[in-house]
Amino acid sequence: MTQQDPRAAKKALELRRQMKHKKPNFVRSESWRYVRIKENWRRPRGLDHKMRIKYDGWPPGVSVGYGGPKGTRGLHPSGYREVLAYNVEGLKGIDPKTQAIRIGHTVGKRKRAKIIVEAKKKRITVLNAKEVIQKEEGLTEEKLEEEQEKTEAVQPSKPEPRQGKTKKRKEEKREQ
Repeated sequence: MTQQDPRAAKKALELRRQMKHKKPNFVRSESWRYVRIKENWRRPRGLDHKMRIKYDGWPPGVSVGYGGPKGTRGLHPSGYREVLAYNVEGLKGIDPKTQAIRIGHTVGKRKRAKIIVEAKKKRITVLNAKEVIQKEEGLTEEKLEEEQEKTEAVQPSKPEPRQGKTKKRKEEKREQ
């Protein structure tokens, strides 16, 4: 978790979760009125703008009071600080108690597997390992099935030679 005491960190994370539920979705002013204006937040800057002046009946604007607890900023919901890893060397300076890794999305399957193995040895939490493991499990099951089929069929029978469509048509014509 974090460097502070684990109970306090969990309490702060729970508080952040509760505050997030109360936080409104901040929308750009009059985005509900015009199709050309997207809902992405933009600060209203007009002198007489109702949202800037905070009139009743207008949506709330972004302000300091909606921020979460200072101790939880930058933390993953699990309580770990996220560190991006693109290779095995990226695991060197990681503290397994306070930090967890997220494997970069551009990393390939082979290097991803190496990173996961190394992280397990060092007992480092991998935040996006679940999707990798599920994909690999499916592949290994398929490989096991193929190997079982190969061992069962000890003496392979000779397959019939394939015939093209034109040969089949010629044979059909001969038979008629």
